[in-house]
Parts: sequence; structure tokens; C-alpha cells
Amino acid sequence: MITTRADIDRLFSFAREAAETVILPHFANLDPSEIRTKAHASDFVTVADEGAEQLIAGRVRETWGDTVAFLGEESMERDPTLIDRLPTADRTIVVDPIDGTFNYANGIPAFAVIIAVVERGEVTGGLIYDPLRGDATCALKGAGAWMQGGGRPERPLAVAPAVPLADMLGSVGLAYSPEPVRARLLPVMARAASVCNYRCGGQESRLLTTGGIHFSFYYKLSPWDHAAGWLIHREAGGYSAMLDGTDYRPELRAGGLLLAPDKASWQAIVDVYQGRA
Repeated sequence: MITTRADIDRLFSFAREAAETVILPHFANLDPSEIRTKAHASDFVTVADEGAEQLIAGRVRETWGDTVAFLGEESMERDPTLIDRLPTADRTIVVDPIDGTFNYANGIPAFAVIIAVVERGEVTGGLIYDPLRGDATCALKGAGAWMQGGGRPERPLAVAPAVPLADMLGSVGLAYSPEPVRARLLPVMARAASVCNYRCGGQESRLLTTGGIHFSFYYKLSPWDHAAGWLIHREAGGYSAMLDGTDYRPELRAGGLLLAPDKASWQAIVDVYQGRA
């Protein structure tokens, strides 16, 4: 199968429907009984996460039937072996129904719906939909990245121009970085112009691929959080690799993914991280 623009438009419509019928009606309107914790006290899931994933999964089945597999963040909680099929399945639709659930559950307007298409281990399409804006950053492998929706004209995406580290704005996922990774990240953060963390990789990716920030780093990885954003960033002209220089793969669960404007910028950050600069 080859992912097409028509596929992205369908997935966009699924994300929009989930946002309009499930996500936004519950935003800042959740009863405490509709929120529960998962791995730790700030790792939430809500009735809206579960309802949005069910809606999108249903639309995927209606559209493609048994020709595609479905991998959602919440379905992974029930069956962790689902991710093992990602490298070999002909096509998998990978969904984070609400990225940034901590924000969503606390009424903070920074969350997103993330959908990626993975074909035999290769990310071939993706989008990050903002329920409040009604638009999405999107990409097709080899065909570029763009913003669509929200009642505005479609426009191509481009990462920020390369600048020295001292002038870079970045996003760093420090909370999920173990030692000694955390300690090695601190000099990078200190030497950059500014570093943020929105507790929402989807919104950080949108900043990265629209030129709002220069780099992002994530140690803990999951395909529903990072596959779409990685592809959008690459198609918008950016360079990325794992900290050891190897290529990102959607089945990876950890190891450190660094996304930057170009290879030289990536290397400059890694040199500081490794104590070479």
C-alpha cells in the first residue's frame, strides 16, 4: 500500500470528528470520576481519550476494513504486544487520541490528536491535529509537509533556519530522561537561548515544524507520540537522529531522539551533550 493525500484527508476528518464530538465537549468539563491515572500520578487517561480512540478506530475499520491494523495508545495499555507487529504489518494506523492528557485533564489548552501511518516499519504519513484551532500539520513521505484546516489556506511547512546553539529555542523532555542523560542535557539547556516543555509533544512538534523553535529532544519514545512528528519534521526540511547517530524507527521505545534544523545543528547539540564543546 502507498499512503496518499486522500488517506491524510480521511485521517484529518477522523481527528476533527473526534475533537468536535468527544474531546472538546469534555474539555474543562470532566468529573473526577472520568479521570484515572496509569503509570504514575501525573499520567492520566480520561473518558475522552478512550472515547476519541474508539471513534477513530471505528472510522478506520469502516474505511479500510481488515486491510490495516490499528494501534492506539489506550489499546496498547490493554495489549502491549500490539507494538511488536509494527515492523512487519502491511499498514498500521497509529493514534494518540489526546496527546497532552495532563494538560487536557487540568483545563490547559495545549493538547493534540496525533495520527501516523506506518507501512512495514516505515512512517509514510502523519498529522497532528489541534482541536482548538481546527487545523493540522501534515506530511506524506517524499511529498512534503503542510498545514491544513482551520478555515485558512493550506501552506507548506519549513523548519527554522539554522543558528548557533546560543540563539536556538528548543524543547526538552527532561522528565522522562534517566541519569546520566538528564545531567548531560543540562549544559545543552543552559547554552541554548531558551528551552520550553509543554507536556505535549504534539504541540511542541507543531512549533518545531512551523519554525517556532529550533530543536526538540525526547528520551522516552512511543510511535503514537513521535512517529507523525518525526515525519512532518523531516518533510519540512529538518534533520533528526537518535543520540548515537542511528536512524529513528517507530518501534523504538527509548534512546533519545534529537530533531534539529540540519545535521550541523544536530551535531553541535550532541557535541555539548557529550562534553566535547
